[in-house]
Amino acid sequence: MPASHIPLVAVLGASGFVGSAVAARLASRPIRLRLVARRPSTVPAGQAHVEVRTADLTEPGAVQDAVAGADAVVHLPLHTAGGTYRAAETDPAGERVNLGTARDLVAALRRRPPGQGPPPVVVFPGSTSQVGPPRTPLLDGTEADRPATEYDRQKCAVEEDLRAATAAGVLRGVTLRLPTVFGAPAAPEAVDRGVVTAMVRRALAGQPLTLWGDGRVRRDLLHVTDVAAAIALSLDRADALAGGRWLLGSGTGVSLRTLFELVAEVVAEHTGRPPVPVTSVPVPAQATEMDGRDLVADPAAFRAATGWTAAVPPRAGIAGIVSAQLAATPGESG
Repeated sequence: MPASHIPLVAVLGASGFVGSAVAARLASRPIRLRLVARRPSTVPAGQAHVEVRTADLTEPGAVQDAVAGADAVVHLPLHTAGGTYRAAETDPAGERVNLGTARDLVAALRRRPPGQGPPPVVVFPGSTSQVGPPRTPLLDGTEADRPATEYDRQKCAVEEDLRAATAAGVLRGVTLRLPTVFGAPAAPEAVDRGVVTAMVRRALAGQPLTLWGDGRVRRDLLHVTDVAAAIALSLDRADALAGGRWLLGSGTGVSLRTLFELVAEVVAEHTGRPPVPVTSVPVPAQATEMDGRDLVADPAAFRAATGWTAAVPPRAGIAGIVSAQLAATPGESG
């Protein structure tokens, strides 16, 4: 590859919550940045030469076109019909997006003409929940997977495809298993469908925050900018990380009751109103075993390989969401 070559990084799903944060992070680099999504993506400020493409990646040949000539791909398409990952349980279209587009990506890179440099890097976001109901209080990445949901089974299938393609020299695949991701969106078109933003909206509306059961279940929180930083580091350390699954998280976690009380407190600080109550409701029939189990990840292995560490604490991240919501709907304050 000539010394003058400017790397091309394709971000698939670039208009999404994580995708827009990744785009903003990578825009600071002197690279070519191709942002691909169903909706037009905001062009972030920075050194990168940015190309925006709109495409339905489930269409035949769309992934092939999206990654043509790419030195690296951040693969972020996610089926969100119905609002959450739970849609994969009942909506067959989820498999085409969550799994099918990843298989299209591997197939496209298998057809890559020779002589174009090292195998492309592919960074894929998995989930800490892929392990299934955890048998230990703290995950460290050595656990055997027992995925309990269709969403997690699809994620595991993508990981297997990437590992096989990495072993075959087709690509250099890196999976980052993410915990609960939260934060203010990095672009106007990005939407955060997560629980933290949902509770912020309820608190701003003066509504009580309802917990399933006693709220002692712990979850790991990771700010979306910390996710973007980890993905950027994965591109830089691809040779050391390729073929692996790497846990991201805080290593400590927070109970849902503590989290909801913190949301109520931070919203009250911004509005000047008393904190909304946090109340318990019976666990609904549609709850899964995973809903009642702690899910906390130790990112020590990824930290040792890259130097990454989570930088945004929950309070600061929640405050950012509150500020963004108030800016979008100024009448909420005071």
